[in-house]
Amino acid sequence: MARLFLTVLFACLFACAALPAQADEHTVVVKAPAPEKGCVEVEVSGQRTQSMSCLNEKLLPNSNTMNRQPPALSGAEAVMQRPSNQLGLYNRAALEHRMGNAFGKSVTPQRPPAPAPASPLLPTR
Repeated sequence: MARLFLTVLFACLFACAALPAQADEHTVVVKAPAPEKGCVEVEVSGQRTQSMSCLNEKLLPNSNTMNRQPPALSGAEAVMQRPSNQLGLYNRAALEHRMGNAFGKSVTPQRPPAPAPASPLLPTR
């Protein structure tokens, strides 16, 4: 019995959902005007406050300010935006790379061991 009831219920729901999709060209759809956005003040324990959603809408930037391009940087400002290694300033990552495993241990950078001098009298292998 319950299974029959659920089957009929789902059939009715699908039929109702399909009704707006089957509207013909003579159907007129009237939309109500959008309600004006207004803030509702609430008084709780003698203190008047506005709703948080209204305050959030008031704090949102205008659509024209969001689409506006940022102002162009002057020459000095463009230089200040460049990374420190392009300006020739101290850069910890570059220093660590240059010093190798001697970073923090020695003031001389890591160098590979010097090759042993080859004798011109001995044949090469």
